[in-house]
This record gives sequence, C-alpha cells and structure tokens, in this order.
Amino acid sequence: MGTPLFALGVLQTLVKHLFSVVGVVSAPDKPAGRGQKRHSSPVSEYARIQNIPLAQPVSLKDPEFLSLLHLWNPHIIVVVAFRMLPQEVWSLPRLGTINLHASLLPQYRGAAPINHALIQGETITGVTTFLIDHQIDTGNILFQEPHAIHPDDTAGSLHNSLLILGSELVCRTLVALSEGSAKSHPQSQTSPLFLAPKINKEMCRIQWNNNPQTINNLIRGLSPSPAAFGLLGETFLVKIFKANPLIKEHLLPHGVIQSDQKTYLHVACQGGWLSITDLQMAGKKRMLIREFLQGFRNITRYRFS
Repeated sequence: MGTPLFALGVLQTLVKHLFSVVGVVSAPDKPAGRGQKRHSSPVSEYARIQNIPLAQPVSLKDPEFLSLLHLWNPHIIVVVAFRMLPQEVWSLPRLGTINLHASLLPQYRGAAPINHALIQGETITGVTTFLIDHQIDTGNILFQEPHAIHPDDTAGSLHNSLLILGSELVCRTLVALSEGSAKSHPQSQTSPLFLAPKINKEMCRIQWNNNPQTINNLIRGLSPSPAAFGLLGETFLVKIFKANPLIKEHLLPHGVIQSDQKTYLHVACQGGWLSITDLQMAGKKRMLIREFLQGFRNITRYRFS
C-alpha cells in the first residue's frame, strides 16, 4: 500500500519517537536514468544515514535473509508499502507482524487504496493497522482512524494527510502491542466491497461519455501521478491534474471543446462540462490553463477523443 515516501514517513516517525528499530528491509537498489546508475529507495537512504542495519533481499525466502531476521530477533515487524510476505517472515516476531493500510478495511483492499477511494467519490477514508495473515489485507484489525476527504483533495494531498495520521497510528499500535492492551478483531463482511487494484494505464484514460463529477473524481484520484489523460485531436496526449465539473445540459457530442482562447477550456461530457484548469501536454511542462491557451491557438478546432 502507498508509496516509498509513505514508508519513509512511518520510519522517520518511529525514529523520532525513539522506538528501537533493529533493522530495515527494503527493495534492492535499481538502475535508473540514462546512465543506469543504481538508485536506492528513500527508505534505504534514510536507514543508511541513521546507521540502521539494512537488508535488501531479492527473495524474502532467501536463507541468508531469514537467518539475518532471526539474528535481529524483532518483537514486532511493521510493514508499509511493501510486497506480500511469506509466512516464514510474518510469523517470526513474538508480538506479530502488522501492516499499515491507507483505508478503513475491509474497504479498498489492494495496492492503491488512496487512488480508488477518490475515484469512487468517497467522502470518508482513513488508516488501519492489522495483523498480517496468509492473504492480502484480510488480517485481524488492531486500530483504525477515520479521515474526511475534502472536495479539493487529490491523491497527492490525501497521501500526505494519511501519512501523518498513519504514522501516529503505527506508534499507537506498537505501544498497545508491547503493553499487551491491543485487542484485534476480524474484518467485517461488508457489501458492497470495493477493492483497490494497482493502477494501470487504461484506468487513467478519461472516458468523456461519463458525467463531469465521475471524470473529476478520476482526475483527483490520479493527480499528480500517474495522472488521468485524454487524447486531443487523437494526436496530443494531455495529462489533466485539476478540473472543475460543471453540471449543465447540452446537445453537443462528448469531447467537444468550448473556450474563449484566454481563460477557460470546457470539454463536453455526459450531462455537463469539465472545466480544465491544470494540464500538461506530452513533452511539455505542466501549465495552468491560461498559459496553455496562450501557446495553443484555435483550440476549439480540436476535440478530445
């Protein structure tokens, strides 16, 4: 769940609150960029700076890695934004292995709970700590903390809010487990159950035959990354980071553009318009709509496909 920055925030909070962190497990360094130099995750870099023992196994079942875990002898393992653990790992600590998840489980199990909560138009989300078991995000719940979603929230702003909330919830959970006061309970059987699978490119493409609010929720749920996109004139890929839904009936085809060529760009959709305010064309910088219209003449000759 979440991002490497989410995991980094939790680790920094644990260190700040003087928890005894006996070791950190992170992904192996990967080549990136033109020179294919090896780059570390933010968690790995922070662990090195803080002189915290660091393991970066390719396989979580590697005998050497498992031996190192036994040597560390952790009382509790905390998992944030990481892959699924084998039982040899999560069953090791005496007090259990906990996971921080950015939703109110059982809703939005999966890799992208923040994105999907916004895409679905939720007004409430939160964070959950739970005990890991054999399946993904199904273990017994320890603590939950709700959080209101503001109408202007994006995946970026909500991520930052839940990072703070989740970090504090992890600390609360660790204290309760160490004191023996934590009480876990099974996840409820909720219907309907919304899942949060990993975001792929096809999910990011705007369907202009949807209503303005549905499209705006998609944009919010994918901003700033990976970003919702549309094809302008079937040629220009345009990422859209912010927009406003306008509920106003019309008889125009979906994707048609109206603009004064100076201050606004409205796109026709089902039952209204989407007013785009922040966007980026492929190969260009991110711009506010006024900047974009200054450099893109005759915009109304085009249409979003």
